[in-house]
Amino acid sequence: MPLKLSAEVITLKTKHPFVIARGGDEDYRVVWVRLTDRDGVEGWGEADPSRYYGETADTVLTVLKRLEPHLPRDPFDLEGAEAAFAHAVPQNGAARAALSAALHDLVGKRLNQPVWRLWGLDPARAPRSSFTIGLDTPEKMRQKVAEASAFPILKIKLGTDRDEQILRTIRDATDKPIRVDANAGWTRERAIAMLPVLKEYGVEFVEQPLPPEDLEGIAAVRRKGVLPVVVDESCIVATDIPRLAGAVDGINIKLAKCGSLREALRMVATARAHGMLVMVGCMIESSLGITAAAHFTPLVDAADLDGAALTANDPFVGATIDGGQIRLPREPGLGVRRR
Repeated sequence: MPLKLSAEVITLKTKHPFVIARGGDEDYRVVWVRLTDRDGVEGWGEADPSRYYGETADTVLTVLKRLEPHLPRDPFDLEGAEAAFAHAVPQNGAARAALSAALHDLVGKRLNQPVWRLWGLDPARAPRSSFTIGLDTPEKMRQKVAEASAFPILKIKLGTDRDEQILRTIRDATDKPIRVDANAGWTRERAIAMLPVLKEYGVEFVEQPLPPEDLEGIAAVRRKGVLPVVVDESCIVATDIPRLAGAVDGINIKLAKCGSLREALRMVATARAHGMLVMVGCMIESSLGITAAAHFTPLVDAADLDGAALTANDPFVGATIDGGQIRLPREPGLGVRRR
């Protein structure tokens, strides 16, 4: 008997409007996916679509219908299932990632083991997560820094004409380590001019300074040798990584981009083979989406898994961030339950 697929749209509300260089919102529609086997065991996953990658909750629902005929008869055939999904729908990473997470959750529950243990990982090696401060007024940004008191590292969104003021506001409010993400909002000249400013404010690394296709420009920023350069939008899947070698210092993996847990593991291995720093990030997600990504964090250097912490109505409980430290569930599968 094939797996039974069901999907439900959930609207997540952020505590504050979440704004980055290309805009923002306070309502985010995500899709809760459930796969049920013949014994009634359920595997859960979440699709966290981004308009930047051409996905919405509605496109996810449409794509799930297209992928349903490709669900595996044997849920343990994870590699074959994900290959079939990618062949049937090469784009739409968020929709495929939800099915991947649900299958891994189901397999973990059948084996009575957490997903991280299936991969032979040590949860104590998970890094600390940063907390993202979105674009806002100086007063609101100071408030957000205060609200993020439990997080040891802050990630600051830049890519505006007031970046120096933002950095000054943050530094006046905290002496914590900070990382910055321009979300492709700078020109090459602006990025290079910003480097000494970022260094002065104690920034650890800069993420996606330029548009994703401008690899030559990103390499020029890196060649200045002022700060490590990590890319997000420039790196979708593992096959993107070899062309980035020598141009960047690291990559940011997101399940909603790469389309599956196994592709995320391939990205880690490929980046390591090229001597790169590896980071895992997220969209605005519930704890269901965050927990799927958290299971492979023992393999990465840096994490920005604050998507659920930014929401006001997270319907799930899963991986936690305790004083910034990612704590993986010990329960079978993903280890996520309804709140």
